[in-house]
Amino acid sequence: MSVPAPSLAGVSITELPNPVIGSLSPSRAAEFKTCPLLYRFRSIDRLPQQPSPAATRGTLVHSVLERLFDLPAAARTLAAAQALLLPEWDRLRDIEPELDLLFEDVAGLAGWLASARDLVETYFTLENPAWVEPTEREQLVEVVLDSGLLLRGVIDRLDVAPTGDIRVVDYKTGASPRDVFEGKALFQMKFYALVVWRVRGVVPRELRLMYLGDRDTLTYSPDEIELARFERNLLALWAAIARATETGDFRPSPSRLCDWCDHKALCPAWGGTPPPYPPPVEESD
Repeated sequence: MSVPAPSLAGVSITELPNPVIGSLSPSRAAEFKTCPLLYRFRSIDRLPQQPSPAATRGTLVHSVLERLFDLPAAARTLAAAQALLLPEWDRLRDIEPELDLLFEDVAGLAGWLASARDLVETYFTLENPAWVEPTEREQLVEVVLDSGLLLRGVIDRLDVAPTGDIRVVDYKTGASPRDVFEGKALFQMKFYALVVWRVRGVVPRELRLMYLGDRDTLTYSPDEIELARFERNLLALWAAIARATETGDFRPSPSRLCDWCDHKALCPAWGGTPPPYPPPVEESD
């Protein structure tokens, strides 16, 4: 009798013999590496982020590509995908009514929707969805390492071949990075590959980043030695986060990315004052 592969949702935390010492996602890990103060603002102070047209367009395109695979293979056409745009946009607006404030007028919204439609069309130049049967889509995955560190994130798509080979796929609505930034781009994918390996016991054969902004694809094949080293790096990163949390020493790392930061006005590198640390504990009724 065949034994089904373990779910990527991982093991229930309440069933673990060791206590969980903390949790880390690819985005939070990347934020601390980029700017420790940004990590504090988002993970500890939990300051809200303002929606942007670019980020919201990415959410919309991801949603369309997820829904596309609900259709039978033969029905996964460009026309069908583009027909999903408006219903998915309406669904997002129902969840976040403030998204309506992103556009000053109907013309602005129409141009933005047209740009989303172009990105969906680009996807079809990179892959034929009729030839793909994903095993997981927009799947929350998590695993607790032997150290007690909980790793969690959401994988855009996981493909498992009849041979058992695994491919992790991530859609990017921006342009592909220059060679010098490829390592940073692959950080998220190696994070997911590590979770898949620890849950399923199989190293993904391929990590694939599909850049819809310029019709490019970045692929990478990790191995056990590399993922074990990546795990050690994550543990070292978590140790740095734990020290900063204990001392409150979250230092800013000014860069050109600051121009797009929602919290620039609170950053001491730009003359601002962060909220008191640690943040006050909210009392429950």
